[in-house]
Amino acid sequence: MPERPLALFAMTAENVPQVFPPEVLSRLRKTVEIDPALVAEDFSDPRVRETLAAAEVLVTGWGCPRIDRAVLDAAPGLRAILHSAGSVKGFVTPDVWERGIAVSTAADANAVPVAEYTLAMVLLAGKDILNRRERLRTERVSPGWGFVPGIGNHGRRVGVIGASRIGRRVIELLRPFDLRVSLTDPYVDESGAAALGVPLLPLDELLRTCDIVTVHAPDTPETHRLLDRRALALMPDGAVLVNTARGALVDHDALVDELRTGRLSAILDVTDPEPLPADSPLLDLPNAFVTPHLAGSQGNEVARLGLAVTEEAERLAAGTELAYALDRSVLERTA
Repeated sequence: MPERPLALFAMTAENVPQVFPPEVLSRLRKTVEIDPALVAEDFSDPRVRETLAAAEVLVTGWGCPRIDRAVLDAAPGLRAILHSAGSVKGFVTPDVWERGIAVSTAADANAVPVAEYTLAMVLLAGKDILNRRERLRTERVSPGWGFVPGIGNHGRRVGVIGASRIGRRVIELLRPFDLRVSLTDPYVDESGAAALGVPLLPLDELLRTCDIVTVHAPDTPETHRLLDRRALALMPDGAVLVNTARGALVDHDALVDELRTGRLSAILDVTDPEPLPADSPLLDLPNAFVTPHLAGSQGNEVARLGLAVTEEAERLAAGTELAYALDRSVLERTA
C-alpha cells in the first residue's frame, strides 16, 4: 500500500468533529495521515509548524488562518489545499496560486442546502405564505374554505440573479414545477442560458417581469447594492425578494421603505449588517421573513462537506483530477 500523504487540519478546532464525524474521519484517515487532535487555528503554534514542515495537504474549513508566503515557506512540500466549506477568498493569498498549489472547495456540497432552502421559500412565496400567515395571526379567524385569488405556483414567474453554483442548482430544482424561470448574469450568454433551460434577461427586465426574485450572485465591488432603490422600484406590486447570497447586494434602507408600503415582501437569510441590530425594522415588519443565515450547511448537512473533501483527498492520493479544483481567474470574479 502506498504511503499516505501527511495532512493537517486548519480551521476552528470545534468544527472538526462536526464536519468530519467518526465515519467520515475514518474514511479520510484511510487516505491521508491526519491527527484530528492537532488543528491549526494559528500557524505560529510550534506543534503545528512541526507538522506543517512535512505536510503535503491542508484540510481547511471555517476559521482557517491566512495562508501567506510565510506559511508557505514553512510548508515546502504542500501541494494541495482541500477546503471543507465555500469561499476560500478569506485565507488563500496570491502566493498560493503563484506556487502552483491545487485548491479545492466543498462549495458544491454547500450549495445543496442553500438551493433546497431557496426552493422551499420560492414555493411558499408563491402561496403568499407571509401575508396569509399574518392575516390569520392578527384576525385570529380562518376565512374558511374558498379559492384565494392571485396566489399559487402555476405559471408563477421566478427570476434568478446569478448563475453561480447555487443559482444553477436552484434552476435545476425548480425545473419540475410549473414555473416560468428566467436568469440574469453578465457572464452567461444566450447559449449558456439555453443549456440551463432558461431564457436570459437583462437585470431590469427580470425585475420588472418576475413575481419572485431570488439572489445568487457573488459579493463583489460590481454587485455591491445591486438591488438599490431604483432596482427595487422596478419590481411589480406583490413581488417577493429572496436573498440567500450576501446582504451587501441589497440596499436595506430602500428595501425597508418598500416593505413599509406593503408593495413588496422579502425573505432574507442574509443581511447587512449581520446579525441585524435588535431594533432593525426588518425583524418586525410583517412582510419580512428573516432567518439567521441558516440556509447553508447546518446540523447533519455539515458532514456532506467533510465527505466532499474526503473524496477529493482520495482523488489526490490516486493521482486523478480533482473534481472541485478552483480556477484563479474564475475565483477572482465570484464569491
